[in-house]
Amino acid sequence: MEQQLSTYVVRPLDADTWDGFAAMVERHNGVFGGCWCTYFHTMNDEKERTYDANRSLKRRLVEEGRAHAALAYDGDETVAWCEYGSPAELPNIYHRKQYDAELDLLPDYRITCIFVDKRHRRSGLSAVVLQGALDLIAAAGGGVVEGYPHDNAGKRKSVLYNGSRALFERAGFEFVRSKGIGNCVMRRTVSG
Repeated sequence: MEQQLSTYVVRPLDADTWDGFAAMVERHNGVFGGCWCTYFHTMNDEKERTYDANRSLKRRLVEEGRAHAALAYDGDETVAWCEYGSPAELPNIYHRKQYDAELDLLPDYRITCIFVDKRHRRSGLSAVVLQGALDLIAAAGGGVVEGYPHDNAGKRKSVLYNGSRALFERAGFEFVRSKGIGNCVMRRTVSG
């Protein structure tokens, strides 16, 4: 599935788009200390925490169809992504103990990471890849989708690994509750 959103084309992360995804991650030194967007795939005690191990893990999960993301392309270059998947696919979320204690509904999908290439920031790409992920979820049958953005109420933060509450509100998500300090649970149902 490929779709045009604004001037960018959105494609799913899969074996065919791996090279573009990998090139972007490599341009950013593995992203967030070499994470390769694997943090949410494994629980802390299962992680090797090295650049090469994370790269290998992400590639294996992509090849097995167990890692999902919407990738935004500017021409032939990947410039942003939005990671999503089922709770089983993405079990490791921040403030998990509090989340589990206050759980009212286990979603069908989680959105856990949004990242934009440093050369393309402040161009609306977070919204593009978030919408791309929602469109891919709809194409897969839809369901209840949760995101865990920063609830920073206009305060600037240098790193928003999952966007802001305002970004999710503009995408039709509703606030459910706070989670940890400065994060929240947002939810929306996507039709299939």
